[in-house]
Amino acid sequence: MPFELRPRPHPPLEPEGEYLQRVWTRSVYPLARQMGVPITLPPVSPQPYSGLAFEGYQLARERGLGNEYNWRVLTAFFREGLDIGDPTVLTRLAVEVGLDGGEFESALRERRYRERHREALLHAYREAAITAVPTFVIGKLRLQGLQSRQTLEEAIEAAGSAP
Repeated sequence: MPFELRPRPHPPLEPEGEYLQRVWTRSVYPLARQMGVPITLPPVSPQPYSGLAFEGYQLARERGLGNEYNWRVLTAFFREGLDIGDPTVLTRLAVEVGLDGGEFESALRERRYRERHREALLHAYREAAITAVPTFVIGKLRLQGLQSRQTLEEAIEAAGSAP
């Protein structure tokens, strides 16, 4: 679901900065290796705002391709290092998952899904009280931040056996 850690007007982070380097070296890379997930700290500097990508998600979701679009955007950013704040890049990714490029580009340019994205963010911030990504809600359990596979499997198992 859409969530922006650093929405405008907050300044975006730079991948060469100490904070991202430390977090990725100490947490992200070790866990990714352990789980066999290929991932790279995207070199795009500064990191792009994700608002347009999430507006694109709203269109993709409406067309039944939300999961496919999200997966493509995530792999483009975290594996290929593409700038997911660039409407041209987003349109190309949308076409790759089967969306109409003209419609997608027009929707981004006209900001047709801005309000729907804003509503999704309000839900995340206020109703769901999300403050970190990832956040997992499994049954009544809420887990924030990176979790091991074992922790997630145990939470799913516990939720499945709860009355």
